[in-house]
Amino acid sequence: MTNAMDPTTDRLGEEHRDGDASRTTHNHLFLERCIEALLFAAAEPLSLEDLARRLPEGADVAAGLESLRARCDGRGIELACVAGRWRFQTAIDLAFLMTEERDTPRRLSKAAQETLAIIAYHQPVTRAEIEAVRGVQASSGTLDILLELGLVRMRGRRRTPGRPVTYGTTDAFLEHYGLANLADLPGMADMKAAGLLGLDLPPGFNVPDPSRPAEDEDALDFEGGEGEPPEFVQDYVGEEEPG
Repeated sequence: MTNAMDPTTDRLGEEHRDGDASRTTHNHLFLERCIEALLFAAAEPLSLEDLARRLPEGADVAAGLESLRARCDGRGIELACVAGRWRFQTAIDLAFLMTEERDTPRRLSKAAQETLAIIAYHQPVTRAEIEAVRGVQASSGTLDILLELGLVRMRGRRRTPGRPVTYGTTDAFLEHYGLANLADLPGMADMKAAGLLGLDLPPGFNVPDPSRPAEDEDALDFEGGEGEPPEFVQDYVGEEEPG
């Protein structure tokens, strides 16, 4: 005996199945939205455990993450897993939009400023003479920075035993400080007016004149070129000084 299926019962079954599928899809999309909101608001990448603690119990976090990642694929914002934690990040091929080039001024250390001032006023001056004025051993790093920045140069060699190298300032130094020539460096009156020199100076104190001609110096004779300095210059120095 064959039982005919009631059309009403069949239709109700289909509606029930459609309702289950709709709720499943809704729940899945809701889970994606929750994960998206949590990752967007997080101050740092979140792990599966971090997400699970904030989502409804039993939520399939891993499936939600994979579905969300697939939905973000090819967009400007991607979902990425870094060191076991999930985060949103800009697409790698759009990194050029985030690149910004800027010139960061390089500030001189106190030691470099003191060394530059001594060279400016006492040039031509040797490393030993710089140390004598500063009262501390000159470091290789300080002079290297000034040479690299083009503020000082090796001028020549002193006509003394050992023939030490002498240092002086460059045209770039004048341009940087807005000076027409070395004679425009602040003199004693200018320094007193600026409060850099006290009024009780010892008798015979004077500010060196950097524009005076050098009488005990020979020009450097670089090998392999006419007056061109070598790419690297070796000078004997002590350890790097602090500051």
